[in-house]
Amino acid sequence: MDGFDAALRQLAETGERLAILDAREAEHFRAIGERLAKLGTLVTGLGSAIQDQAALLAALQGLDEQVAVLAAQLADILPAGDGDGEAGFYRPPPAPRWWKLAGKAREEALAKLAGWVEQVYRPGYGQLAATLGPCWGDHPLCLYALDIASELWSVLYLQAKRNPPMLSAQAEYQTRILPALAEQMMTETQRCGHAQHRGTPNGKAAGRRP
Repeated sequence: MDGFDAALRQLAETGERLAILDAREAEHFRAIGERLAKLGTLVTGLGSAIQDQAALLAALQGLDEQVAVLAAQLADILPAGDGDGEAGFYRPPPAPRWWKLAGKAREEALAKLAGWVEQVYRPGYGQLAATLGPCWGDHPLCLYALDIASELWSVLYLQAKRNPPMLSAQAEYQTRILPALAEQMMTETQRCGHAQHRGTPNGKAAGRRP
């Protein structure tokens, strides 16, 4: 009987050990299942990211072709160089910040505009230029308008060569853009209170500022 009892106790202890092992393995399987689920989610996310990257790469592959097309279109619009290494088109400088210019910087910017007015605008644009009041230098509106007019004139006319698109742009400048700017400046300078400048000939420099 003692041997039989000992065998029963041994069987019971073995059963307990097996139960513990089963519980431990079940926990391992549960943990592995959670990790696999997380890995599956990660793989799914990576798949979406890979698809997005593939779409970006496809777009970049077509970008060089688009740039080439735009460059060709720009070459058709802008004239070529004159063959001596100079650029074929005028590059406008930064716009003057009239709202904050003062002292020498303002005088230099005004002198540049006055030079264009006296050398290009008045001699070349007859009735349009005649409507510009001599006090234009005292009117910010005129400063902005003349800066646009002079720089656009330089873009259109200071070119090594001319092609049909450029000729069309010159026609639009002559018939639409410049007359509109001239009308704005005429209204501004003819209705102002600078009576002391009314007797100044149109051919002279502007107002109190050169």
